[in-house]
Amino acid sequence: MASPPAFGAHRVRHRFGQHWLVDQEVLGQIVRAAELTASDHVLEVGPGRGVLTEALLATPVAQVTAVELDRDLVAGLNQRFGADPRCTLVSGDILSVPLPPVGPPGPNKVVANIPYNITGPLLERLLGRLDRPLTPPFQRLVLLVQREVGERLRAEAGMSAFSALSVRMQLLGTIKGVCSVQPRCFQPPPRVHSEVILIDPLPPEQRLSQELAGALEPLLRRAFTARRKMLRNSLAGLLPEDTLAAHAAEAGVSLQARPQDLSPHQWVAFATSLNRATPSAPPAP
Repeated sequence: MASPPAFGAHRVRHRFGQHWLVDQEVLGQIVRAAELTASDHVLEVGPGRGVLTEALLATPVAQVTAVELDRDLVAGLNQRFGADPRCTLVSGDILSVPLPPVGPPGPNKVVANIPYNITGPLLERLLGRLDRPLTPPFQRLVLLVQREVGERLRAEAGMSAFSALSVRMQLLGTIKGVCSVQPRCFQPPPRVHSEVILIDPLPPEQRLSQELAGALEPLLRRAFTARRKMLRNSLAGLLPEDTLAAHAAEAGVSLQARPQDLSPHQWVAFATSLNRATPSAPPAP
């Protein structure tokens, strides 16, 4: 697909992780997954040459705020969409630029083909952390990510991809896969396969308390640092063995299990029991 005239001979900048999504079917699935209405305000991360921006503006959406790091692309985006009052372009790094507060009149949904090299910090900015979730949360995020990351985010307990990240993210929101995306769907094609995921952040009343989140976080770090070990070994020294076993039994957890065998809710139950015995969070290893 040729560049729109507004972008002239702009060359891909690999340091920005630029791979343009050009597959119309995938674009359609992204937009449909967002379920946009006339009351929605979308935050788009990394609009690039504006293919997804154009698709978003073709819906009844009230507003699109697009944040682009590449200043040359911002110039082309302004030329292409500057006359549309529903489109606001922000030049800068999504990890550091001031963003409007979530919710009316600010954005309530996020739709993005994100640079894979900033996936971790971007998820933290858009969702927050277990002990400091974004408040208020976005209503929905539809993100194009590296397939390996998508598999980790939505993996279930017992799967090889299940990790501490899986636990954290699934306690912050409901995560679903939308579609897989082949390298040929991009220009230039990346070296990895991709996936579109949908995240519906949990409302504040369904989140962990800050105290419980503070107890769970070091527990996850300690256990998953030695993910091949049984919990009785990776958590040894946290409490006397018989005391630790009693808390595990109360939570319905076997110390013979490995960290990836426990569901997010079992991790919460285990941290809850330990936190009753130790009001402060368990020490980090």
